[in-house]
Amino acid sequence: MEKIVFVKSDIRNYVKTVISEKIEKLKNFIEFTLEASRDIKKTPKYDSMREEMQEEIYQMQRQLGALNDLKRNMSKVLNNSTEMIQLGSLVITNKARFYISVSLGEFFFEGDRFYAISPESPMAKKMMGMKSGDAFTLNNIHQEIVEVI
Repeated sequence: MEKIVFVKSDIRNYVKTVISEKIEKLKNFIEFTLEASRDIKKTPKYDSMREEMQEEIYQMQRQLGALNDLKRNMSKVLNNSTEMIQLGSLVITNKARFYISVSLGEFFFEGDRFYAISPESPMAKKMMGMKSGDAFTLNNIHQEIVEVI
């Protein structure tokens, strides 16, 4: 079986790009919703519609804040290679590929499935300090660490 080579800096840049794209999309949607709320004509339903739109804008602004936090946290993720699992490690197990960085969840990079997980996640906490060849069990799922990049 041919070994797949992953370039961690490419994955790191991809995660940063995904976050930036989500921020831009959300900013555009907030602007669109603000414009729409200004265009609502004075009708009997006017106040309740504006109230609903304001609530929607508020929710999107909270999401935007969370995405900006992710972007800020990504700047702390180093790109150096280590043998021990730590923040910034790309961990290949016999079951999945984990990028310990920010809580972005599942993503696909060059056709392969990855999970960007926070160092505070139970999975990352379980793996921290381990190295290739180590094994662990979480939620009754046994995994072996194949490679740490």
